[in-house]
Amino acid sequence: MFQTIIKTATIGTLLVSSMLFADAAPAKHIVDVAGKQRMLTQRMAKDYFYAGRGINKSNALKQLKESLIEFKTAQQTLNSEIKDDEIHNLIAFVDMSLQEFEALSNEAYSVENGTIMLDLSESMLEGSDYVVKALTESQQANVILDISGKTRMLSQRIAKYYIAYQAGVKDDNTIIQMKETVKEFDDILKQLLSYEKNTPEITAELKEVEKMWKIVYKFYLNIEKGGLPKIVYSTTDNITAKMNEIVGMYAATLQGK
Repeated sequence: MFQTIIKTATIGTLLVSSMLFADAAPAKHIVDVAGKQRMLTQRMAKDYFYAGRGINKSNALKQLKESLIEFKTAQQTLNSEIKDDEIHNLIAFVDMSLQEFEALSNEAYSVENGTIMLDLSESMLEGSDYVVKALTESQQANVILDISGKTRMLSQRIAKYYIAYQAGVKDDNTIIQMKETVKEFDDILKQLLSYEKNTPEITAELKEVEKMWKIVYKFYLNIEKGGLPKIVYSTTDNITAKMNEIVGMYAATLQGK
């Protein structure tokens, strides 16, 4: 879905030049908040499918509830700290999609509802990703937060498509998106490992992710065979948590820059 390269995305000069913040100081914090929204769009959809299939149901429902609260809180933060009308409109669009998502999540699971849920999660992801790109366009130092932060989303996206296929959304696009997502995560991980400004601590943590990734990624690619939904759930959550720590470490190295 996304083409990954460590450079700023082209959003449009007018959009970026008109963006103002209530306070310039928390810019890196806002990039992280906006970036995490991408992950939450995928995690919420993943949990919807797991709960719908009755797999890891209690954990999935608990995580879904927590993610909804976190997502709504972050939307309010972004809306209050970013002073740009176009971004506000985009946040409002994501909020409308979220309302549809929440209403649908309370209905009985069906393949039809699952297909709609996939579309909603993709719309929310696209909107959230656009916000991140706008925030990083004019701030080169923050691009590493965008790139590293995207891995959190990709790991949850893997689980989403894996369980969606097992839940009956068995079209070619589900398989294609899964394989593309696995490839993109692999590409980003390699880029991060070779990033020249990594601290020894960041490199050590990335190598831990790489060690886990080399073991589990083949499970994810075997989407059509299935049979490992609980392993996929736990390993992608572990990768997300580890990458969240690494994003925090990158943010710490950028403080004061």
